[in-house]
Amino acid sequence: MIGCQLKYQVVLDDGTVVVETPEGGVEFHVKDGHLFPILPKVIMTMTRGEKAELIVQPQYAFGEKGREAGSGLCSIPPNSVLHVNIELVSFKPVINVTGDSKVIKKILKEGEGVFTANEGANVTVRFTAMLEDGTVFEKRGIGETQPLEFITDEEQVITGLDRAVATMKKGERAIVSIHPDYAFGNVEVRRDLAIVPPGATVVYDVEMMDFIKEKAPWELNSKEKIEVAGRMKEEGNVLFKGGNYQRAGKKYEKAADFVEEDGSFGDDEQKQAQTLRVSCWLNGAACSLKLNDFPGAIKLCSQVLDVEFCNVKAFYRRAQAYIETGDYLLADVDIKKALVVDPQNREVKVIQKKLKQLQADSDKKDAKLYENMFARKTKDSPMAIKRLKVEKDERENEEVARMEIDEVADSPVIQ
Repeated sequence: MIGCQLKYQVVLDDGTVVVETPEGGVEFHVKDGHLFPILPKVIMTMTRGEKAELIVQPQYAFGEKGREAGSGLCSIPPNSVLHVNIELVSFKPVINVTGDSKVIKKILKEGEGVFTANEGANVTVRFTAMLEDGTVFEKRGIGETQPLEFITDEEQVITGLDRAVATMKKGERAIVSIHPDYAFGNVEVRRDLAIVPPGATVVYDVEMMDFIKEKAPWELNSKEKIEVAGRMKEEGNVLFKGGNYQRAGKKYEKAADFVEEDGSFGDDEQKQAQTLRVSCWLNGAACSLKLNDFPGAIKLCSQVLDVEFCNVKAFYRRAQAYIETGDYLLADVDIKKALVVDPQNREVKVIQKKLKQLQADSDKKDAKLYENMFARKTKDSPMAIKRLKVEKDERENEEVARMEIDEVADSPVIQ
């Protein structure tokens, strides 16, 4: 979606001025359209600072119906040809940060270079935060206030601001409109300068002053990778204990990425790295189970079993996931394998008991279903029982014949 600053004057054939923008022009989103349907397409062919004269036929303007006066326009008669003098002052990119149009970033000033902040970056910003009616409720880095420094993706600011800032370049300034789902929700919040009412959409005029990106795994040596992964795992544990399973899962995933097999670890370090990987995968599986992401839990446990084929926790958690997806046979296999490794494991025995009850209930339902099907079939066909008996007798005769053949073949006399 693109926003732009536009100046124009619209005149009828008889010289009547229908509408004229203020000296500074007007802003609008190209995607949303403005004035008449063809205008957005014209704008997309223009360059910054370009001026043009348009003659717009009725079918591309207001057609046979024309338009009544209102919204700053004079009335436009039916089938009117419009003469438009237009100037494209500037483009202002508009970014749908979250993909659901609930966090919209309009760039006022382009930043430096090509790099943006990322998740885990240490950022320094200044901003003015306001309600939609213009009421300012917080300022940072403006006047005597200090800029705000925080780490992205750590829930240190509201989600919408966090997500938007992570897309900004150094020196970039933007207006960020944030839906309550990504702001303060449906609760009243007291901030420094005003109260934010429940369900409020908030607007931030924010500038990225500086940021230090979180280092990628390839930028670290093997020792540093292990240290970072260990720290992230502990942060994940804290989040898990606090019930924040979504963010905990992301921490475990990032930690595992830092110690993935890449040939950079020595023998002792490789053991540490694998231990961390396995621990993060298992903890990630626990998060997936809490979030009802059962395929995700199965995948992570399978990764563990690829490198540690007797890991009881992996069998246990994968069995839990299989039970939830209704794959009782696969769950039974994992439970039995876990009990071979650890016959006295109490947790495994508990889900084994649960599985047996679920299997019994499932068998009862199946039996009832087949009973009903058989009853309907018998009612529809009086000869059904006789045919079934004949087929049964024939199968029994075939079974006897096969058994006799097997007994002869197994005889020690036959070479």
